[in-house]
Amino acid sequence: MDTDEKTPLPTPGGPAAEWIAFDRAVRRTSSWSYASPLETPDAVKLCHVDGRVREAALRTPAPLLSLLPELVAIRCADWVPPVRERARQVLAAALADDPAGTLRRLTPLVVRLGRREQGAWARERFEDLLTEDPELLGALRGSPDPQTRRFAARLTLGAGLLDVRELAALAAAEKDPPTSGLWTDATLAALAVDGPDDEAVDTLLGGHGQMVRAAGVTALRGAGRAAEAADHLFDRSGTVRACARWLVRQAGGDPRALCRELPADPARVSPYQVTGFAECALREDAPLLRALLTHPGGQVRAAAVAGLRLLDVTDVELLRPLLDDPAPAVAREVARGLGGSADRLPVDWLMDRIAPERPPHTRRAAYRLLFARGGVVGLRASVELLTDRDPDLRRIAGQRVQSMWSPDRSPDLPVRDPEVGALLDRCTHLFSDYVMRVMRSRLGLPPGPDHSDAY
Repeated sequence: MDTDEKTPLPTPGGPAAEWIAFDRAVRRTSSWSYASPLETPDAVKLCHVDGRVREAALRTPAPLLSLLPELVAIRCADWVPPVRERARQVLAAALADDPAGTLRRLTPLVVRLGRREQGAWARERFEDLLTEDPELLGALRGSPDPQTRRFAARLTLGAGLLDVRELAALAAAEKDPPTSGLWTDATLAALAVDGPDDEAVDTLLGGHGQMVRAAGVTALRGAGRAAEAADHLFDRSGTVRACARWLVRQAGGDPRALCRELPADPARVSPYQVTGFAECALREDAPLLRALLTHPGGQVRAAAVAGLRLLDVTDVELLRPLLDDPAPAVAREVARGLGGSADRLPVDWLMDRIAPERPPHTRRAAYRLLFARGGVVGLRASVELLTDRDPDLRRIAGQRVQSMWSPDRSPDLPVRDPEVGALLDRCTHLFSDYVMRVMRSRLGLPPGPDHSDAY
């Protein structure tokens, strides 16, 4: 028997998920389950479906722990009491002999096993030992495994090992949102108890995550620095911008007036400035956004189109030419902005823009508007794209044709329309025979070529 041909043994110290998957795979493989114990490798014995084989493997004189500590840890949460108890004795001995090495190697696995019914024992032992070793706990806070970092963060916070500046630094650098949230909440709690700390607030403001920066903006008020909120009105995150607007208003300022002050040099205008302005603008500010529709930067033009949509200002003739914009972001925003006015756009003009020679982003934006018109126009455009060379367009078109069907209502199509019947004949592969028969019946159409009168 060659275990490598089935499920390869994970690399020592490898990802915890691989060891759990190996254990599961061995127990589900019948050839391993009925192999002779004398011929079965130690790794397979430790995962064997027979609990007596697993227990015997844990009692062999071979140095299993040094070779397969991950599998021993898994057996600590075993559902068979004798197996579980023996594995815990082996793991306890390893923790006594080499606590740092065992903790460093097995913590990611033990964190996951802790969610099992019998997994609390190992997790509690690891928690106790790590709390007594701040240096190792600090190393685990930098683990590449996000779940291990969250585990280490909770232990660190529970032990109260860090000051507010250290908490802020961890919050700002952390890229895992749940872990970053733990550090951020702890930083804000420390600021509330101990008072303002400018260095900690500045660290939050420069954080990687949007919730960290938002917390930094909120903390400006307690630090007596509410005037600095204006500096964050154009942050790349909408959450941060919203917090900044709130704080500006709390300080008696007007975010709209501040956001209207766009740089005179067009090259210095960023899309976040345009978006930030649109979020607090009024409808009478629309001319400022319209002036940016010819900006040389595609992202700025797209932000201007999105801003007009936020203000509920739709100028069909102004936005229509931008469907051919070379920037995909602009075409997408135009399609969103004109979705409610799609019936005011010429059908032939839109159909011309889903032609194969057009840029992909123009085709998709035009098709979105064609389908938004509904009825025969949407079906015609969809059927036209069912055989397109672009696989994404084919997939989207097929999904949208299928969305026309509902068992609770008739399709939004005219009844007894020969063109509708011809179009449905071209998309029979998207529906079952039963659905197609019912749909055609509701539309007053005779059975199609693939649907006999036997129905």
